[in-house]
Amino acid sequence: MTARVDHAVSTGTFSLDGETFDVDNNIWVVGDDTECIVIDAPHSVDDILAVVGERKVKAIVCTHAHDDHVRVAPALRQAVTAPILLHPDDRPLWELTHTDELWDVDLADGQVISVGGVDLRVIHTPGHAPGAVCLYAESLGCIFTGDTLFQGGPGATGRSFSDRGTLEASIRAALWQLPEETVVHTGHGDDTTIGAEKALLG
Repeated sequence: MTARVDHAVSTGTFSLDGETFDVDNNIWVVGDDTECIVIDAPHSVDDILAVVGERKVKAIVCTHAHDDHVRVAPALRQAVTAPILLHPDDRPLWELTHTDELWDVDLADGQVISVGGVDLRVIHTPGHAPGAVCLYAESLGCIFTGDTLFQGGPGATGRSFSDRGTLEASIRAALWQLPEETVVHTGHGDDTTIGAEKALLG
């Protein structure tokens, strides 16, 4: 069976620093016809399960812990009996949304997550959030960047736990080393490529 990337969009809100915004989040599911991983758990368990279908979920991998990316992670964990993976540096953000339960497995830079014959390498890219990570699937020619990198440039900073200089340094050190044709699957909005964004940011 051939691994693939499945996608949907879920609508909800993002809240931080006393402000709330309406947002559309991408749902990314990577795997084959039998098993998969879910990347981020935004607004609706049902929206995510519609993409998963009948497959076994091996893990719920969170690119970072802003509420619009982890809000339904515990409920999804219960629904599919799969562990939640998060970088431990994002604990302060996680606890803003989930005060009495934690994730299951810490993510670490260089860690490899395997599913459906595909390896995804964890790349720690702090800046948008302290524990933000990207997931690079070399064999699929793509990377899942959460809110680290979008079509049009780096993710937002200027809020609690974020730093623009750190984010740009992360992108230049870790992402610009990838092949320029690598497709960037983002946390919000349209796909782009490493080459297109490298040309913009430098």
